[in-house]
Amino acid sequence: MLVIHPYDPTTEFLRAIYENMDGVTCLRGEESRKAVAGILYHLPPGETILLLGHGSCDGLFRKEEDGYRCYIGRSMAYSLKRHPVIGIWCHANAFAEAVGLHGLFTGMIISEMQEAIDYGVKTTEEEIARENSHLAESLQKALSEGRPFLQMRNRLVDLLGEPWTELTRFNFKSIYIR
Repeated sequence: MLVIHPYDPTTEFLRAIYENMDGVTCLRGEESRKAVAGILYHLPPGETILLLGHGSCDGLFRKEEDGYRCYIGRSMAYSLKRHPVIGIWCHANAFAEAVGLHGLFTGMIISEMQEAIDYGVKTTEEEIARENSHLAESLQKALSEGRPFLQMRNRLVDLLGEPWTELTRFNFKSIYIR
């Protein structure tokens, strides 16, 4: 499995998804876009790719000295289409739809307090940290079970358990299978 998770302290909780899995190659954003495009192009068809971090409908971002820049974008769509993809960043579902990817994708996921304020979700910093960790651990468990993507949402309902907070409901509604 190839994981592309550009380093950013605000998304380090996502490491729980892949850090204990065998056979993982992880790119943390130090590679050039050209190098990543080459890696994607030569990746055996059908190998799962995890794209994790911050982004938009334009793709996955990498944090640079002067802000965030697109790291995995539309120019890499041809290579990405040959693989099942898991995209966990804000509006990954819109990127996947625009370029024709298949897999599991998130819409708007609240991972920071300002996002909760912007979307009117009542929560605390502590709850955000706890819920993000729990979501990442639940995704890791569902992936390690080898479930098809079509079963992932239902399995996540079981793994997330009860009670669901307003934040849990908001984030869960933002998980899409394409």
